[in-house]
Amino acid sequence: MISAFEYITVFISIILGLGVTQILTGIADLVHQYNRVKVYWPHMVWIFLVLILHVQEWWITFQLRTYDQWRLPVFLFVMLYPIVLFILARLLFPFGLSEGTIDLKKFYYENYRRIFFFGAILGLLSILDNIIIRNSPLEEYFGPTIVLFCLSLMAAVKNSKPWLHKFLALFMFVMFTLAIVIQWNEWLVTN
Repeated sequence: MISAFEYITVFISIILGLGVTQILTGIADLVHQYNRVKVYWPHMVWIFLVLILHVQEWWITFQLRTYDQWRLPVFLFVMLYPIVLFILARLLFPFGLSEGTIDLKKFYYENYRRIFFFGAILGLLSILDNIIIRNSPLEEYFGPTIVLFCLSLMAAVKNSKPWLHKFLALFMFVMFTLAIVIQWNEWLVTN
C-alpha cells in the first residue's frame, strides 16, 4: 500500500514531467532547425531557469513527505505551482516552426509580458505555499518576494528596452544560483 504522500506526488510528478517534456522538446526543435534559429540569450536564460524550476519543484516536493493534512483543497493548491510551471514552459517556445527564420528575440519581445505574468504567479504561489503549507520562517520569503516584484513590474509595464531584459535575465540567474549555493544543505534528500 502506498502512502498519501506517494499517492499525491505521482500526479505532481506527471505535471512536472509534462513541463520538462515541453522544454526539452522545444530545445530539441530549435537544435534540429539550428540553421533557421536566431538565438536571443536572455530568452535562453529564461528557458534554462524554467527548466531548473521544474527540477527544483520536484526536488522540494519531497519535503512534503511528513505533511499529513492531505485534503482535496490542499492538493489542488499544491498542484497550482506545477500547472503554472507547465503553462510557462509552453509559453517559452513558438508554435509552428515549419518555415522561415525562427527569431527568438522577436518571439521574446512579443511574449515577455505573458511569460513574466506567469512567473509572477509562481512567485506568489511560492510565498503562499511557504505560509500555508510549509509554515516557513519569514526570511524564506525574501527571494520569492524579489522575484514576484520584478516579474510583476515587468509584466505590468510594457518596456522593450533590451538592456533591461538582459539585466533581469542575468539578475534572476545570479539570484537563483546564489540561492542554491547559500542554501546548499537544504538541497539534501534524506530519509
